[in-house]
Amino acid sequence: MKSLSAAHHPLSIAARQVQFLENESGPVPRFQEALLAHGVKPMRAYSLDTLQVNIGKMCNQTCAHCHVDAGPDRKERMDRETMEACLRAVEFHRIRTVDITGGAPEMHPDFRWFVQEIRQRNAHVIVRCNLTIIVANKKYHDLPEFYRANRAEVICSLPFYTAERTDRQRGNGVFEQSIRALRMLNAVGYGSGLDGLKLNMVYNPAGAFLPGGQVELGSQFKKALYVDHGIRFDALFAITNLPISRFLDYLVKSGNYEGYMEKLVQAFNPVAVDGVMCRTMLSV
Repeated sequence: MKSLSAAHHPLSIAARQVQFLENESGPVPRFQEALLAHGVKPMRAYSLDTLQVNIGKMCNQTCAHCHVDAGPDRKERMDRETMEACLRAVEFHRIRTVDITGGAPEMHPDFRWFVQEIRQRNAHVIVRCNLTIIVANKKYHDLPEFYRANRAEVICSLPFYTAERTDRQRGNGVFEQSIRALRMLNAVGYGSGLDGLKLNMVYNPAGAFLPGGQVELGSQFKKALYVDHGIRFDALFAITNLPISRFLDYLVKSGNYEGYMEKLVQAFNPVAVDGVMCRTMLSV
């Protein structure tokens, strides 16, 4: 499957996505209107605790729901100058955590240098890992050891705890490759609850529906992965898909756009507003 960018799809352009959402959402209220209706004050940042850095669009997978339209055919990547500017910001603002994402961030030629430079500034590193990159090529096989050496927290993504549902979203063989990678991470101490080597997992639905309860899903994932594969991990985060990029394209093509937008409106939880990432995180 090609990325939207490679296919020259109109929705590969962020401005066109915004335009579509503005023009095709019908009676769906704007977010600011929803905040006012629930008596929530205008949103302001509390602090700057985390700098999230997307260092490139290149990825070894082309997932059907990808929010950033990443894939093997995407060559865009952050240059060294910008990465150095991020490091200066970490040092100057005493940012405690740097969350590195992509694409598959490990494919960036300066990825390891960047992680080591962040650690030299005494900041905690989070790496968003798709798992299959670890087994994709011999040059990535030592990533678990590299993560451990730099005390990086690994947040990995796995569509589901069965092969059928995972491969349907990410391609044939992805589940088996992901299990291999998880075993490699477990082998160096991740998911053991020891030494602070955190291995967390992200789940987001493969279709036009919202995720179930995070606690229940986490229990299901932990039980299934341990019983069936001997895999351990620390926590699961359930994420709602944003109607953007390839997931937006899927919603439109499948005729689920209006229904999904209505589900989002009905599920709005004003209590959660205090905990949204933009309160304490800046994305670059």
